[in-house]
Amino acid sequence: MNKLLTAASAALLLSFGSAIAEVPNDSNVIALANRLDNTTFARDKIEIGNRLAYWAPVLETLLTIMPDGSIEPNLATDWSYNGDNTALTLTLREGVSFTDGTPFDAEAVRANLEALRTGTGQNVWMVQSIKGYDIVSPTEIVIHLTEPDPALVRNLTLVAGAMASPASLGTEEAANVPVGTGPYVYDTKESVVGRQYVYQRNPDYWNPEAFPYDTMTIAPMTDLSARINALKSGQIDVAAGETVSVADAKANGFSVTTNPVNWQGLFLADRDGTMNPALADLRVRKAINMAFDQDSILKYVEQGYGVVSDQVFPETSISYDPELTNYYPYDPEKARALLEEAGYGDGLTLTMPDAPQFAQYYPIVEQQLNDIGIEVDWVKVSPDALIADITNGRFGAFFFRLGNQSDWGDLLKLAFKNSAWNPLGATTPEMQELLATAQNASEADKPAAFQAVNRYLVENAWYAPWYRPEAISITAPDVIEQPIPGNVVTFPEFYRPAE
Repeated sequence: MNKLLTAASAALLLSFGSAIAEVPNDSNVIALANRLDNTTFARDKIEIGNRLAYWAPVLETLLTIMPDGSIEPNLATDWSYNGDNTALTLTLREGVSFTDGTPFDAEAVRANLEALRTGTGQNVWMVQSIKGYDIVSPTEIVIHLTEPDPALVRNLTLVAGAMASPASLGTEEAANVPVGTGPYVYDTKESVVGRQYVYQRNPDYWNPEAFPYDTMTIAPMTDLSARINALKSGQIDVAAGETVSVADAKANGFSVTTNPVNWQGLFLADRDGTMNPALADLRVRKAINMAFDQDSILKYVEQGYGVVSDQVFPETSISYDPELTNYYPYDPEKARALLEEAGYGDGLTLTMPDAPQFAQYYPIVEQQLNDIGIEVDWVKVSPDALIADITNGRFGAFFFRLGNQSDWGDLLKLAFKNSAWNPLGATTPEMQELLATAQNASEADKPAAFQAVNRYLVENAWYAPWYRPEAISITAPDVIEQPIPGNVVTFPEFYRPAE
């Protein structure tokens, strides 16, 4: 389909809604449509999520996360911790240079990590545990930590591990033109900011066989219909989809790739009962979990594209425990009995935020909680204020969709007294002990330690998860996409021609 463009049509400028693509699609191009535009290439400010697509072709990472969740070598060929997990030694790939001629070496790694650590980007948290470095040789660096950081290795597959030329760090030009060691070079002549970003093969790349396309293009297209139409016309190969677009895509012969990168449901933050004493009672929190018919909600709201689960961790996580997936089956009768036992047989009221981005879910929350005797007092919140109001502790319970990055990174967001998504600071000595055990566990002991934390979260009903909705990507039949865990877009090496 899209790879069968005629020479005449390939010579034309291709319309992407209001945007104009300067580089047409052909068999040597992998053409993507992204739902968001790029904001910056500055090393300290690059992002994960949708915007990973823009920097990943150029700013290669130290390690690589694979579609199955395993971590493989990349610019770093080996890594190991010391006995107490406070020093990470990286062995670096030899003979690699940035495209401006600067050698890739231990000093370049140090400079990049420091640029992120001392910068102002949203992902500075990924390297906050770093306190210093020892440069043993050009191909060996030891990263010293203030305390064990089980998320660091995973973070080195993402923003923390992205390597830009040290000569570019902090410069005004670097925000507009990335300089890396990656498989592609950003083409400033062909790119049109806000319309189409163009990347050409790096002729000096160390592993060219892993990248079958000579050119990669990314067109920011916020409108779903525009993305699907561009896919149908052959202007692009890959489009971010939605559940409403799946049936039409399949009917037209396109492939649909799904990836559950988030979880959604109720956060029961007021577990100490400081705002609502009822939430301090475990029986009440368990009743809330049993109130929701997760299977039906997934079927009718998300058209079945998701994974029902009572745990916040995905199957690719070391924290995942299959026994916790259906820990709280839908059972309104038992939920009402638990409320009666807890002294709330006459009902109770939860105050929750009402923001536009989750409006379609609020009637479901209200109806299913009402069925077990819980009323909801909705408080209008503007979309821009929702996250601030939540993380500032304005609400003891709220509905939200939150992404997963890594086991320890997720726990840093959720489970500590000062975690951003534990806004009222509710915790217990048992949880703090479990977290300390997980943080200091050896590689062999990590799965059991992290699963113990997960089990505590579920058994004590810190949340009432519904399911993991799936991010949807629609691809042309001659392209294969392999998504990675925890991100809505993937890295360039995971797009390949179909055989």
